[in-house]
Amino acid sequence: MSTLDATRAELALIVLYLNKAEARDKICRAIQYGSKFLSNGQPGTAQNVDKSTSLARKVFRLFKFVNDLHGLISPVPQGTPLPLALLGKSKNALLSTFLFLDQIVWLGRTGIYKNKERTELIGRISLFCWMGSSICTTLVELGELRRLSKSMKKLEKNLKDSDKHKNEEYCAKLQKSNERTLALVKAGLDIVVAVGLLQLAPKKVTPRVTGALGFATSFISCYQADKVVLCVAVASITTQVQGKLKWEACFAHQA
Repeated sequence: MSTLDATRAELALIVLYLNKAEARDKICRAIQYGSKFLSNGQPGTAQNVDKSTSLARKVFRLFKFVNDLHGLISPVPQGTPLPLALLGKSKNALLSTFLFLDQIVWLGRTGIYKNKERTELIGRISLFCWMGSSICTTLVELGELRRLSKSMKKLEKNLKDSDKHKNEEYCAKLQKSNERTLALVKAGLDIVVAVGLLQLAPKKVTPRVTGALGFATSFISCYQADKVVLCVAVASITTQVQGKLKWEACFAHQA
C-alpha cells in the first residue's frame, strides 16, 4: 500500500468517526469539561465556552432517549442474573429519563420554554437521573467483571497444559474484561462529575476537579466510540474485499 493509499484510509476512518453524532458529542464534551477545568467556575472566556458547548451538545442528544428506551423494553440476554438484569434496566430507565428531561432543559436554555425556575429544577432532576444511571452502570460492571473472572479462572484450569494466551476464547474474555474495567472506571468518574455538577460537595469536588474528571471520561468515551468505528470500518473493508474476490472468481470462471 502506497503512502497516498494509507493516508486515504486514515482520512476515511476520521471521516467515518466524525460522521457519528456520538463521536462529535464526545469531542464537544471534552471541550466543555476542558473549559470548565480552565475556568474553575470563574467568569471569562473559558466559562463562556463551557456554557455554549454544553448547550450545543444538547442538540446532538435530541431523541437519543429512544435508544435507552429500546434497551429498557428489549429482552435480557440469557443467563444474566436477576440483580444484574434489574440494575441494567434501571440504568436504561434513568438514562432515558435524563436524556428526555435534557431536551426540556435545552428548550428552556434556548428561550423556547419560558419558565426558568422550572427549567433549572428539571435540569437538576435530570442530573440526578444521570448520576443514578452511572451508579447502576458501576454496579453492573462490577457484577459482570466478577462473572468474567469466575469463567476465566475455570477456563484457566482447563488450559493448564497449554498457553492460555493462544486460546481464542480466553483472549476474547480477557479483552471483554479490559473493556468492562474501562467502562467501570468511566462510570465511577462520571458519578463524581455528577456530584460536581450538582454541587453536592462543593468544597471537595470543585469546578476544576469536575472539569478534569469530565475531560478524562470524555477521552475514554472517544476511545470507546473509536473502537466501534474501527470495527465498522473493518467489517466494511472485509465486505468490499469479499465482493471483489467474488467478482474475480466469477470472471475467472467465465473465462
